[in-house]
Amino acid sequence: MASNEGFLTNEQREVLKIASKNVESLSSSPKSPTSLLSEHIVKAPAGGKGTWGKLLDTDGESHLDRNDPNYDSGEEPYQLVGSTVSDPLDEYKKAVVSIIEEYFSTGDVDLAASDLRELGSSEYHPYFIKRLVSLAMDRHDKEKEMASVLLSALYADVISPDQIQDGFFILLESADDLAVDILDAVEILALFLARAVVDDIVPPAFLTRAKKGLPESSKGVQVIQIADKSYLSAPHHAELVEKRWGGSTHVTVEEVKKKIADLLREYVESGDTIEACRFIRELGVAFFHHEVVKRALVLAMEIRTAEPLILKLLKEASEEGLISSSQMVKGFTRLAESLDDLALDIPSAKALFQSLVPKAISEGWLDASFVKSPAEDGEVPDDAKVRHYKEEAVTIIHEYFLSDDIPELIQSLVDLGAPEYNPIFLKKLITLAMDRKNREKEMASVLLASLHIEIFSSEDIANGFVMLLESAEDTALDILDASNEIALFLARAVIDDVLVPHNLEEMSSKLPLDSSGSETVRMARALLSARHAGERILRCWGGGSGWAVEDAKDKILKLLEEYESGGDVAEACQCIRDLGMPFFNHEVVKKALVMAMEKKNDRMLDLLQECFTEGLITINQMTKGFTRIKDGLDDLALDIPNAREKFSFYVEHAQKKGWLLPSFGSPSMELR
Repeated sequence: MASNEGFLTNEQREVLKIASKNVESLSSSPKSPTSLLSEHIVKAPAGGKGTWGKLLDTDGESHLDRNDPNYDSGEEPYQLVGSTVSDPLDEYKKAVVSIIEEYFSTGDVDLAASDLRELGSSEYHPYFIKRLVSLAMDRHDKEKEMASVLLSALYADVISPDQIQDGFFILLESADDLAVDILDAVEILALFLARAVVDDIVPPAFLTRAKKGLPESSKGVQVIQIADKSYLSAPHHAELVEKRWGGSTHVTVEEVKKKIADLLREYVESGDTIEACRFIRELGVAFFHHEVVKRALVLAMEIRTAEPLILKLLKEASEEGLISSSQMVKGFTRLAESLDDLALDIPSAKALFQSLVPKAISEGWLDASFVKSPAEDGEVPDDAKVRHYKEEAVTIIHEYFLSDDIPELIQSLVDLGAPEYNPIFLKKLITLAMDRKNREKEMASVLLASLHIEIFSSEDIANGFVMLLESAEDTALDILDASNEIALFLARAVIDDVLVPHNLEEMSSKLPLDSSGSETVRMARALLSARHAGERILRCWGGGSGWAVEDAKDKILKLLEEYESGGDVAEACQCIRDLGMPFFNHEVVKKALVMAMEKKNDRMLDLLQECFTEGLITINQMTKGFTRIKDGLDDLALDIPNAREKFSFYVEHAQKKGWLLPSFGSPSMELR
């Protein structure tokens, strides 16, 4: 280069110096080499005789010769190539298509579940639901049936209940698009939705919730209407839906339970482990093997001589991989949770179960972590006392369902002398009521309101519901619509002032986000936020005392107005007694005090005194009535300016007469 400098003009040398400096700074500059050079290279005179021409002159004839000894690859022209960033959701959708196609070819449920589990990205599982169903919709009945069977198998173990519902909602949102490519898409999707309800993987309440989230004119709403009216409302709808696609490989839960019971009894008689394992495999319900475990253990307790055979079968099924570790633990857990009820038929059930657990763990077919579970350790340290309490509680509840005598039940609980187990009583009460008719459900709700006033704290009620929600998934295995019914009990408790809305938030914080319990709390909130929620929820069990609450308010107002205008105190007390709603007498107290303030007539205090003297209104109901007035004083003062002064006078009067606790208004009372 130095030897050529003699041929350059001074201007060209200056240009080269500037260019050299800028080229050295290219690596640290965020700009492209072309733009940077164009900014800094000064213009040189155009080429002429005896010059090199313009420094960056490029004509059509110039080119690089790769055979030139001085060829430098760095001088090759280059261009920046953009790289697209892959979308994880797109990658997931592509991957699940191959899983679904393979499943349609092989019919191997376990392999599909394993592949989906290994794929990861569980947050995208709702899109698996959409892809599976949409692919099956455009195929034969065989694939449609296979898709439904796979959904049942994946439910809870691989795909959470919430994700199943999210997947179906996405399908409903896409119904208009699906109908463009699949002629009878609405009808087919309606059948898939009905099948999901029948298979207990989607709660019936989902239909109502989903309908609210869709445009009224959408095909998704049509799907819900057809599923509800044409399939789920028809006589024998479960059998109709399950056999609609013909040659079903799926059987109902009850049929599976019966087959399991039959094969276990045959096994106990024959002792043929290989044959028993074959029968279990042929059931084709790997997701339901926990029922095999549970029923096998119960049979071992019922027929003591069969225990060695039962343990041999479970060990063999575990070693073959026929019954997975999670299904084995789930079976033991379900049995542990039902031991108290089982003990009514098999008195030694608890002791027998405790002897079976270490055997199973030592032989390696039950995970050692099981012994750390709450169900095995017991709900409280003194297990014998809890067992006795539960037995007594069941007896008390059964007697109440027969007699409808709330005072008698409350006295029985007081006699038990175990207030620390109040949450257990609540759980047992609602669980037993859910498995009965609407009459008992209504009675349970009415009882909760009375218990809250008399002997149960708000914390007892909330803790009892949390226990109920924690076991919601297992309860749903025995009670078809458990989640929906627990949601109604929760909503009813709020309407009856047994719980406050904030309690629902606290319950949610104590439950896993994707659990059935959390979904149940969300359902309860949805029920409470609906129009005319109070009236609907009060009548949710189809009558009983609940329907009368609004009417009772009107009757209370009328009887108080009649008494205030000169009525007889004894007659007023009789009217209150005739209402038959002792848990609602706080409303009498509240309305009586408000009327006394409005009319400036303290005659109402005489009525409250008489009600207290007769034992018609308890001190707890008095306290609740006064508390509700206290909570609403700010609003009340807008209509009655001296409301606060009047209320203070009434409190002092009631405390002197003994029908309001001296501690009323203290911090400890407010916490209560």
